[in-house]
Amino acid sequence: MTTENTIDYQAYVPSVLKRFVAASGEIGKTDLEPTLRHLIDLRASQINQCAYCVKMHTQEALNAGETQQRLQRMSVWRHVDDFTPAEKAALAWTEALTVLDPTTDYDRLRSAVRAHFSDGEISALTSAIAMINLWNRMQVSNH
Repeated sequence: MTTENTIDYQAYVPSVLKRFVAASGEIGKTDLEPTLRHLIDLRASQINQCAYCVKMHTQEALNAGETQQRLQRMSVWRHVDDFTPAEKAALAWTEALTVLDPTTDYDRLRSAVRAHFSDGEISALTSAIAMINLWNRMQVSNH
């Protein structure tokens, strides 16, 4: 990232950014477990290749008590036993809503998420995924 060629969004759309921050705060007030939120934020940031966000969310997760081993194995979560079935369902949902592959079977994934979360929790989960993707795109635009 070169600072001479970045866009200072705060200078041009401060009210928009203020609303993004407010929306993030509202998502933080939901029943979504903070540990799960850290995993979601980190996984989406990895997929979106947002270096700033990966660093930030890794540190936040560690500060909240997440283990280094689990964070190191995030990219291979399907192949390890470090994550609970609920976390795996949430990570699959995160990946699907981040990548947006037209061949994805969203009905199957929604059923898997529903096996572990209420519709209210899924709404919070989906909102958190949408929000981190928004923040990733804002940051990546200035890489």
